[in-house]
Amino acid sequence: MSATQTFTVTGMTCGHCVASVTEEVQEITGVEDVAIDLPTGAVTITSAAPLDESAVKAAVEEAGYQLA
Repeated sequence: MSATQTFTVTGMTCGHCVASVTEEVQEITGVEDVAIDLPTGAVTITSAAPLDESAVKAAVEEAGYQLA
């Protein structure tokens, strides 16, 4: 059974930003899908099991952005 969680990321302004965040988040173990809505900053992650927010935060920061 998959888990879906949505986080808000600040500072994304373009497609490159979306690609950077997507790439880093997809490296988290168990992540199956990442969907980003650029205008709202919503990052919806589908994973095999619920993710630890600290793992998502670290991935987002690695891409150069912050969780809201």
